[in-house]
Amino acid sequence: MHGSQTPHSVRAWDLPTRLFHWALVFCIVSAWVSFEYAGQLGDPTLRWHRWNGYAILVLLVFRILWGFVGGSTSRFAAFIRWPWVALGYLKDTLAGRHRAYLGHNPAGSWMIVALIVVVMGQAILGLFTLEHNEVTAGPLQRLILDDEATTKLVQTLHGRGFYIILGLAALHVLANLLYQHLAKDKLITAMVTGHKPSAAYEDQPEATGGSPVLALVCLMAATAIVFGGITLMGGRIL
Repeated sequence: MHGSQTPHSVRAWDLPTRLFHWALVFCIVSAWVSFEYAGQLGDPTLRWHRWNGYAILVLLVFRILWGFVGGSTSRFAAFIRWPWVALGYLKDTLAGRHRAYLGHNPAGSWMIVALIVVVMGQAILGLFTLEHNEVTAGPLQRLILDDEATTKLVQTLHGRGFYIILGLAALHVLANLLYQHLAKDKLITAMVTGHKPSAAYEDQPEATGGSPVLALVCLMAATAIVFGGITLMGGRIL
């Protein structure tokens, strides 16, 4: 055991995954604040909002890469299961038959996928959006500039997308709080400390892997993919 870890706890999440999780939460909140209060912040061109969008894209691309090479509980192969497996898990949980998982449980895994897909979609739409002031535009808006219908559609979807994210995030937090209270599974605590109490987990006894050096390589690759992709498509970053 290392540091503050006790003999009765096991590693559940690697550090890069936990940093990604909280960084994404911060960036989403910051993106909302930088849009809703742009005038008060002295940022009418939404420069702060745009950089939040870039950061979110980099984080999500990093998470996709990390889902293949990260720690054992962070890999997609470790937690994405067939829908009927998730339904069976929910049925057992509602019937009071708790099945402990070290990483994401079968139902929670689909919430993670939904959040990644929706937030990614929102960030991508932002690249093509002409904002309500009809002046500020995403770096790739020029690609659809001559199509007024598409421009309006993208603008509308991007404007409403945050409410979908808010709904999913609220459901995610509520489910975690209920699960932590009813099943005594410290999901939120584990995403902070990286550890869970030792138990007979159904997926794996303890998380392995998650090299910070490999995470840095993935982050650099994600940054290159996002900014390189925008540039190759003719977008201006600044």
